[in-house]
Amino acid sequence: MPEVLLPFPRAFVEFVDPADPDQTYRCDLTWLTSRWQCIFGNGCKGIYADRPDDGCCTLGAHFSDEDDEARVASYVEQLDDQTWQLRSKGMGKKGWIETETGDDGEVARKTRVVEGACIFLNRPGFAGGEGCALHKLALDRGISFVETKPDVCWQLPLRRSFRHVTRADDTEYLEITIGEYVREGWGPGGHELDWYCTSNTEAHTATLPVYLSSADELTELMGEPAYRELVRLCEDFESSRSSLTHPASR
Repeated sequence: MPEVLLPFPRAFVEFVDPADPDQTYRCDLTWLTSRWQCIFGNGCKGIYADRPDDGCCTLGAHFSDEDDEARVASYVEQLDDQTWQLRSKGMGKKGWIETETGDDGEVARKTRVVEGACIFLNRPGFAGGEGCALHKLALDRGISFVETKPDVCWQLPLRRSFRHVTRADDTEYLEITIGEYVREGWGPGGHELDWYCTSNTEAHTATLPVYLSSADELTELMGEPAYRELVRLCEDFESSRSSLTHPASR
């Protein structure tokens, strides 16, 4: 069975943020030292069996806030018909955005779904190349896709979560966890996905560990001082040859 079933033992490390003593990072060493890599276009089966060419782009991307949407909008303006297959459907009064009402009544803004997938997904056969148009823009410009793509897109499959912790002496600190966005991170619907990559042996084929291959993403999520400390701790963990390495990478 290619996908390693959850849960399995993991190693975590905690350290105080060098840039802010009031917050502590809790990082999943098992995930960050794994050999996972995105295999879109190179064996990825897509999250739904009837749309294998979509990867994880079938549902569109929710914006984290107004700043996220505004940043993406500035790069959407730089796309043309040669780099964005569905540009004609998305231009004019932000035609690439739609709203979605959740079970709680909250209205969220997200990238529009067109013909079964995100409007920015260039389909197979497109002369400009298949895959995310915003990702391709970053590659063409020689910049990180952290700049061009919605937050949720460039962060996955990393997951950052926050928790306020009260110590026994009644002092408090913010705990920031950096780990793997496993199936359960999507809620009950995560277990209905036909294929998922993070704990799938088919995607654990990289030469570099995640903490190095995702350096841009982790630096953006943590800040440069905390990322440098994370690298040091990951290197120590790797040198220990712990049995708590990711089972999909073994």
